Amino acid sequence: MIVLQILLLGILLLVIPTWVGSIFAGVEKDTCKLPFSWISGQIMLWAGFQIMCVPLILMERSFTLVQQCFLIYMGVLVLLALVVRRLRRRKSSGSFRVLKGESKVNKWCYLLWGVFGVLVLLQLVLAGLLAYEEGDDAFYVAVSSITAESDTMYMILPYTGFATGLDARHGLAPFPIWISFLTRVSGIPAVTMAQIIVPIVLIVMAYAIYYLIGSRLLANSKSMLPLFMIFVAIIILFGGYSVYSAENFLLVRTAQGKAVIANIIIPFLFLLFLYMLERLQKGDKIGIGYWSLTALTMIAACLCSTLGTLLICLLLGIMGVCTVATYRKWKILIPMVLCCIMPVCYALLYLRLS
Repeated sequence: MIVLQILLLGILLLVIPTWVGSIFAGVEKDTCKLPFSWISGQIMLWAGFQIMCVPLILMERSFTLVQQCFLIYMGVLVLLALVVRRLRRRKSSGSFRVLKGESKVNKWCYLLWGVFGVLVLLQLVLAGLLAYEEGDDAFYVAVSSITAESDTMYMILPYTGFATGLDARHGLAPFPIWISFLTRVSGIPAVTMAQIIVPIVLIVMAYAIYYLIGSRLLANSKSMLPLFMIFVAIIILFGGYSVYSAENFLLVRTAQGKAVIANIIIPFLFLLFLYMLERLQKGDKIGIGYWSLTALTMIAACLCSTLGTLLICLLLGIMGVCTVATYRKWKILIPMVLCCIMPVCYALLYLRLS
């Protein structure tokens, strides 16, 4: 039974996102397509979950309906990815190779990657075996558990278990409901899901994003990439100088939406900005696939936190101003504004309900 549950979670958290993310394989030609497909696919799933879940929460529908709708959504995306692959008429292969294109590999490079692997493994073990009971878990983990058991969403007060009115404020950022979905489908308790399984997956995802960023920044010196990753791992490992630091959120509050937006959404958005600036520098056209992925990332931020609606729009706005000032391309503001439509709508809805 446990093996079946783990296999099912592997399909939900690894296989399906990677397959769905292959839709965006043409956004940017990267040396490591597999991690990019995995992350972009998960972003697409999160965005769809946000769009479907929030209206059903406000209409006070059952969690079972959300589960059914999201399963249908995942099935449609899997079929869409299959169609896109057939239309491209070529096979896209993922690779985690670090030194692609180099004829000789320094033996020290393998040693450095081994050191990085040990550091990441240490963090995963600490996150799994020494799960820290952070104060906010009394709310978020309880919401995930109550949702899976009671089939209601934000209608029961997690601190007491009594029925209450709709908590629309938290309902606009239903990341705990996504954890409830994983709990309901796999059969694993919500506490185990939120404290052990999801943190392990999200920590690996965060490092995959830094790997993609490093592979672009060090494109001309791939042998320095493992040093970059070791440096990132050390910063995260010793980043607990405050309970509010992004590093502390990654290792301690991993399954909370605030941690996801700080360590996955925003770094991934910076990666997309890096792709955009490289294309502008070369004079290449930025296609609709790039802007679609950017818009989905903005919506996924809304799933993680209501504050994410403001932070993401502010970040994209600053990026737009800097881009216009540097490259004198005013038209680029149009797709940026379009990417902000959904977050702005959620922000206005928050003001209306609060």
